[in-house]
Amino acid sequence: MSTKDKRTGTGVYVNAYKEMARLTMAEAAERLGVKEQAIRKRIQRGTIVHDKDDDGRVYVYVDPYENTDPSARHQGTSTDNSTSTHTLIESLQDQIEFLRGELQRKDTILMTMAQRIPELEPAPEQRESPVSASEDEGTGEPPDQEKRS
Repeated sequence: MSTKDKRTGTGVYVNAYKEMARLTMAEAAERLGVKEQAIRKRIQRGTIVHDKDDDGRVYVYVDPYENTDPSARHQGTSTDNSTSTHTLIESLQDQIEFLRGELQRKDTILMTMAQRIPELEPAPEQRESPVSASEDEGTGEPPDQEKRS
């Protein structure tokens, strides 16, 4: 099973969207009982899956049972709900597996870099500052005030 969902273009590793309804933003807003601006904001925050077609039209993916009418939400059989839940769990497990692999890869990179640090040549000894210390060493007050005392 492939873990990459090419619909979003953002590298989201979820296959659960195959059974979700693909709707325009207006249709999704109507189904969810929100304004189109709310759908745009969800897209911006990354809390709703979306894609664009070749013409630039944005589509969002919505659970077919998700709407504002609570009675319509439960019209499907419990088998449908458990299948959706199972698909979602499987998708999340795929994401976790991918992220663990990424962590392992990045840990390996960090360890390799840490091992190479001692191999680097030490920095040359610090050079003396080209500006010499002032000959007017005083009490720490500005030169004008020292001369007045």
